[in-house]
Amino acid sequence: MNAGIQISEAAATRLRSLSEERGTPSGGLRLSVKGGGCSGMSYVVDWAPQPRAEDQVFERDGGRVFVDERSAPFLEGTTVDWKRSLLESGFVFANPKAKGSCGCGLSFAI
Repeated sequence: MNAGIQISEAAATRLRSLSEERGTPSGGLRLSVKGGGCSGMSYVVDWAPQPRAEDQVFERDGGRVFVDERSAPFLEGTTVDWKRSLLESGFVFANPKAKGSCGCGLSFAI
């Protein structure tokens, strides 16, 4: 069974807010990977007004994440979370396939 993408409660809340703010009720976070970055692979994060036909769509409480077929094997089992602190806020990814990552959390090694 494909573990897919898990979305935390905090991430789902933030994703719903973004969808409302942007006026894109079918929108979601597009999460993909590309070669590069200081650890070998980089996360690519963008907002999409709707999924593409070939996207896998993961949803929790109305918050959606879209993943393309090429990126899906690298992201299987990843949890998308939303963190907020005094200095910064943003989505963070707990990827069980990552053997290492850089300090910023946007690059990883498999």
